[in-house]
Amino acid sequence: MTCSVVLTAPTERERRIGLLLARAPHRLRGAVTWLRVPSRRHWRLLSGGLLILGGFLFILPFLGLWMLPLGMLLLSEDIAVLRRGVDRCLAYIEQNHPGWMGLPDQK
Repeated sequence: MTCSVVLTAPTERERRIGLLLARAPHRLRGAVTWLRVPSRRHWRLLSGGLLILGGFLFILPFLGLWMLPLGMLLLSEDIAVLRRGVDRCLAYIEQNHPGWMGLPDQK
């Protein structure tokens, strides 16, 4: 029995996340890509929670506020309420600040 794989166009969410990850440093991009694999749910939840906690401790020199949205992005893979909010934020950023995603400004 043969199995054929049908490739479909990525969803808007995947496209936007891909645009953001393309601008991330190579090591961070690799780690987030590894964590986004569906079978790594426990690692994703742990990492997302720790990143959010680290984001709240941004006053320390080795932590930063950048950790908060990354943690939210990871947790949104598994939590539907966060997914809707993150999707709205990504759509807002793409519409109002396209340069942040590596897109040309529309102004």
